Amino acid sequence: MKKIAIIGAMDEEVNVLKSKMQNTSIEIIASMEFCEGILVGKEVVVVRSGIGKVNAAVCTQILVDLYQVDAVINTGVAGSLRNEIDIADIVLSTDTLQHDMDATGFGYELGIIPRMDQSVFRANESLLELAKEVCKEVIPEVGIHTGRIVSGDQFISDNVKKEWLSKYFGGFCTEMEGAAVAQTAYLNNIPFLVVRAISDKADHSAEMSYAEFEEIAIGHTVKLLEALLTRI
Repeated sequence: MKKIAIIGAMDEEVNVLKSKMQNTSIEIIASMEFCEGILVGKEVVVVRSGIGKVNAAVCTQILVDLYQVDAVINTGVAGSLRNEIDIADIVLSTDTLQHDMDATGFGYELGIIPRMDQSVFRANESLLELAKEVCKEVIPEVGIHTGRIVSGDQFISDNVKKEWLSKYFGGFCTEMEGAAVAQTAYLNNIPFLVVRAISDKADHSAEMSYAEFEEIAIGHTVKLLEALLTRI
């Protein structure tokens, strides 16, 4: 049986999933609570990584090294970078990159990681296609989008920065962990997918919208993940 890792940045993003698990065992490593058990009949490890790219990368490496997971799904909320992507919609990653990686002083383009063969990390095609199918079935009331997710250690709540991220990088949504999970999975040759529910528009209204719609957005990702696991 495949063992699937599910990473969320915050307790709110993983607590509902953990409450539905059976035969659980919990281990604290690097101040993170790794909850191993059974969810909808599948072997999983669910963990709150903490916010930001460093936490996400450390968490993913632990899952690879100590839990020997077969795939990683990063779930959570994000800010929309496009007008057609509304609050509560779902974005599934075709690929990810770090928008705050800046080595332009050494002649690299923005977003390029020096001395690596890849800076844009592609999600597993099978997981992506399966997630698209499942979304249409279990949350047909929301928009489903597939595209690039851009990550950085910044909460984006500025119209100018939002427009730049969309135009320069082609981002569909922005958050703070996905590209770090993706890079770590890539380095370890582990399939991954980043799933994001839109909680805000990444503009001047972001802080207010985030507080209001976070719970709804997380509810959508929980429905998606449960259904997705039954198909893997």
